Order: sequence, then structure tokens, then C-alpha cells
Amino acid sequence: MSIISSIIFYSLLSGITVFLGGLFSLFFEKNFKKGFLKDEIVHFFIAFGTGIMLSAISFVLVPQGLEKTSVLLAITLFLFGGIIFYLIDGYIQSKAGNIAQIMAMLLDFIPESIALGALFAYDYKIGIILALFIGLQNFPEAFNSYLELRKSRFSIKKTLLILFLLSFVGVIFSLLGYYLLSSNQNITSALMLFASGGILYLIFQDIAPSLRYKNNRLIAIGVNIGFIVGIFSKTFSI
Repeated sequence: MSIISSIIFYSLLSGITVFLGGLFSLFFEKNFKKGFLKDEIVHFFIAFGTGIMLSAISFVLVPQGLEKTSVLLAITLFLFGGIIFYLIDGYIQSKAGNIAQIMAMLLDFIPESIALGALFAYDYKIGIILALFIGLQNFPEAFNSYLELRKSRFSIKKTLLILFLLSFVGVIFSLLGYYLLSSNQNITSALMLFASGGILYLIFQDIAPSLRYKNNRLIAIGVNIGFIVGIFSKTFSI
């Protein structure tokens, strides 16, 4: 399989979980009545997605970013990513309304996809690992995005159509990353560090505060489980 074919294939696999997460959320919506159990499951999925995001930062984005970047520059990029995501997140919260969750999902999905396309040019195996992390991360984020859109009175068909179309965003930006960044590992490394800082900001600003639900501390174990999945994903890809 050529590099272009691989990028399209793996970015499609990582992106289709957006639609699959929506379908699973539809099943969840129809089969679970409102109540304590339903809310706990939703919060557990949030925690699980957090663990996956931390895995992506720990095992791919930061290690790969540091390979071609000095420590001082890496720290600067990491902090800059957090600041930029802080500003964008503030804008989303004030302007995006009922699509805030989807916009937040795209906020980390897009830079990761760009890095994915660039990575395939010089480290095929790491590219596959990143695609796996993106796919695992998108599933719980799409699960929550579906519920948010439904609460905002979007129809089932419109909600699923939005998520289906967003499944292909990764392909577009992965190809863009390949054609623009594959010949410059330094920029790719900088992008991964920038994205890491931004994603870490999102985790502790928007996601982590919602993990504590009615004094049920067990939900936060979902973070551990998500991180464990990341460990196995990294291990089996080596």
C-alpha cells in the first residue's frame, strides 16, 4: 500500500469512530431511561475519553515532538498551545452554543490529523499508533456530542448526518499534513507539542471538572481504564 493510500485508510479508520460514537449514543439514548445509571454511564465515557487523550499526549505527541525540538522551544510551544486553546475555548463557549462539544472535539481532532499525515512520511509505525489513539479518542467525544445535539433539539437524522460528515475531516487534514509538512519534521514536531499543550488544557478545563458526579469517585477510574487501553495500543503496535 502506498503512503497516500495508507494515510487515507488509517485517517478514515480514525475518523469513522466519530460516526460510530454517534450510533452508539443513539442506541444508548433509546435503551436507557433518564436517571442515575444513565448519567453515570455518560460521565464514565467522558473519563474514558480523558484517559485516551492523556495516552496520546504521553506516548505519541510529546515523545515525537521532543525528538526534533530543543527543551526550551518545546516548553514554549507546549505553553503556547495551552494559551491558544484557552482563547479558542473561551470563544467557543460564548459563541458556539449547542455545538460547543463538537467544536471542542474538532479542536484536538484537526491538529492531530495534520500531524498524522506528516508522520506517515517518515515513521509509518508511529503514524498507525497515532491513528489508533485518534480513533479511540473520537468515539467517546462523539458519544457526548450526539447527546449534546439531541438536547439542543437536533433531530436524530440531522445529528447523525453531522457526525457522519465530520468523520471525513481527518482524511482532509491528514492529506494536508502530508503534502505540507512531510518534508519538515521540525514543523511536525512543533505541531505535536502545540497540540499536546492545547489538549492538556482542554482536559483539565472542560473535561476533568465534569468527572465528579454526585460524590461517585468510581467514575474517575474510567481515566485509568482509558490510559490502560492506550498502553496496550502502544505495546501491540511496537
